[in-house]
Amino acid sequence: MALQLKVSNIACEGCAETITEFIHIMKPEAKVDVDVNAKTVTVESAASEESIKQVIVAAGYAIEGY
Repeated sequence: MALQLKVSNIACEGCAETITEFIHIMKPEAKVDVDVNAKTVTVESAASEESIKQVIVAAGYAIEGY
C-alpha cells in the first residue's frame, strides 16, 4: 500500500534526499518517491503510517494535517 503525504516545506532535491535517507534508515526496503514540485512524499513500505510520519518529522519536515 502506497502512502502519499503532503510535505509543505520541501524546497529542493537535497530535501528529497534527506527524507529518503531517513526513511531508508528505518526501513531499507521502502520505496520512496519525493516530488519536489508537488511537495509530496509517496512511500511503499510495510512500516506503519504513523512511523513513516514520525521519521519525516524527525528529519525536520512538516506534514500537512499532522
